[in-house]
Amino acid sequence: MVFTIISFAAPVFGQKTDTMVKKLDSMQKTEEKEKPQQKPVVDVNKDEYTSKTNITFKGYFTLLGTDLFQEVRSPFHASKKTWLIVGGFAVAEGLLFFEGDRPIQQSATKFMRDNPHLQNTSQYITDFGALYEVYTLAAFGAYGLIFKSDKVKTTTLLATQAYITAGAVSEIVKFATSRQRPNYSDPNNSQPENNIFGGTAILNGKSASSGFGSSFPSGHTTAAFSAATVFAYEYKDEILIPVIAYSAASLVGISRITQNAHWTSDVVAGAALGYITGKQVVNNYHRYARLKSGKKVTISYHFDLQYINGVIMPGMVCRF
Repeated sequence: MVFTIISFAAPVFGQKTDTMVKKLDSMQKTEEKEKPQQKPVVDVNKDEYTSKTNITFKGYFTLLGTDLFQEVRSPFHASKKTWLIVGGFAVAEGLLFFEGDRPIQQSATKFMRDNPHLQNTSQYITDFGALYEVYTLAAFGAYGLIFKSDKVKTTTLLATQAYITAGAVSEIVKFATSRQRPNYSDPNNSQPENNIFGGTAILNGKSASSGFGSSFPSGHTTAAFSAATVFAYEYKDEILIPVIAYSAASLVGISRITQNAHWTSDVVAGAALGYITGKQVVNNYHRYARLKSGKKVTISYHFDLQYINGVIMPGMVCRF
């Protein structure tokens, strides 16, 4: 079978009256409908990060707003394949919820009781999913400014967007599910309640309605994986950075279990939410960068028949 490329077309970004928000939204919708091989390749070569693609003050909040919008809207535009993956994940989460959470929680608390010297280490690690992560991102940002690295500066800004977006979505889910933490105690039950949507909890001697529960998903894990995913994707051409990023995020998630602050299913859900958010933020930025740099926006293919040397043969048209 012979494939021939017979036509090329310049990218069209829309009318001049279109805003950046509309363009990003349009590009995202187009990519959702395309097959994997048709989607634009995310170029993370450091030479691609220039003054044209730098994130300005206005651009930062434009991207952040579209990040939040796309994150909330994405379930309503998901493909069948995506829903199959979500369904499989939901089944795994259900098994953890009903069969795995309590025994893992009991084993983790026993392990920490038997090894009290690890308490400080566990707490130190868990802080990297909260305040220490902010310090770490600030350090990366300072490095990018001092050494004038556009890629480091951009990646750090994207990590903060992922942190904010994932945190916002996490809080919405926490409020909706109102799951009690394993370190809550009920005066009528010696065991922590592993439930969603109901019950009364007591933490540190103060009663609180589980309608304000904050266990599902793990916010620390969500934040850690959102930033880790940004660095892993932006530096996917480096072997160690994705390994270090995901290893650090995984340790944060484990520490939330050893600190008895979350059930295992909370942590797994937080990791998934963080990953999805980080990936979405990276993709949104590279759409923005293609628009700012004037590079091709999308690639599409279609097949047709061509008459070559007296023979009708199949051909392929690539339009980008």
